[in-house]
This record gives sequence, structure tokens and C-alpha cells, in this order.
Amino acid sequence: MISPPIKIGVTGTHSTGKTSFLDALERELVQINLRVRRLGNFASDAQKMGFPILRDHNYDSTLWIMTQCMRLEAEAALSTDVILVDRPVIDALGYLRAALHLTHRSIGDRRLDELTAIVRVHTPEYDRLIKTSLDKDIDLGVGRDQDEEFRETAASWIDRLVSDNAPDALTLTSSNQDTIVQDVVRYVSSRPADIDTDG
Repeated sequence: MISPPIKIGVTGTHSTGKTSFLDALERELVQINLRVRRLGNFASDAQKMGFPILRDHNYDSTLWIMTQCMRLEAEAALSTDVILVDRPVIDALGYLRAALHLTHRSIGDRRLDELTAIVRVHTPEYDRLIKTSLDKDIDLGVGRDQDEEFRETAASWIDRLVSDNAPDALTLTSSNQDTIVQDVVRYVSSRPADIDTDG
């Protein structure tokens, strides 16, 4: 068992390859006998709860997504080796900033400062942060929101937040997925496991 567990966050706007990357990475990690827990769907879960998302994102929906993400990360850390986080807390703030920008709304400086502080403090918890790159030539996925303006604005805000909070983040493109997967696998493999002294 790896202790503490390794936490990998994959951030970026929608339909930029996060799911296919995480599928590939999860397969590789399972093959080397690691216990892997994958977290995600925070915005979908928020929407099911009745919170507004996308252009309608507000303070409450963003805070709920962030705290849900952090709660599940903490729970996963009790019983796994590697935690894969699809949309870490930085995404929630990026989507909120995009929504506020495009709809000319404000949530007030205090609330924005609070959410920004959560991102600043929590982002270093990820051992590896991977940011996807928006390729406008790749079509939006089936069933995805078709608002290209929002998608691009969210990508811009996430890029800015990653630059401010995780300048060493790896950038995932449509052509380097295998390279990034192997980089992460090598990093995970280099972490020593706990030694069982009871045997």
C-alpha cells in the first residue's frame, strides 16, 4: 500500500480528452496491482441536487462541488493507493469565473476570495496536476453542452488558474496521451510502498 495515497488531478474544459486519458491511466495502474479510486461527476451530481451549473453557476453550486470533491478525496484516501480526480477543485472555480464573465454577474469580493483561497490551498494536494488543452477542431462529445463560447471561456479561466496555482502542471494534448500516462505511471511506481512489519 502506498501511504499517503497519490492524488492525480485532471483539469480542463469539457470534451478535451479527460475521460479517455483517465481510462488509459487507470488501466495501467490496475495492471501494476495498485488500488485505484476514480472520482468525478461533481457538476452532474450538483445538478441532480438542484444546483445551477454551466452559465448559471453561482457561489452555492461552486462551493458544493468543491467541498464534495474534497470530501470524497478524503474518504478515498482511507483505502486506496491512487486517487484519480476528474475535475479537481480548480475546475469549479474556472467554470464559475466563466459563468460570471459571460453573464455579467458578480458574487461579491468576499465570496470570490473564499473560493479562490480554497483553490490556492487545496491545489498543492495533488501530486500531479494535468491540464487538458482545448482543440477547437475536436467536436463536442455526444450529450455535452453545445455552448462553444462557454466551453472556450471556461478553458481560458482554467488555464489562468492553473498558471497561478500549479505552474508545473503537465499539459495533455490530443497527441501526447501515451507519454503523459507513462510519465504518471513512472512517478507512481517510484513512490515506496509501506513495509508490512507484522510478517
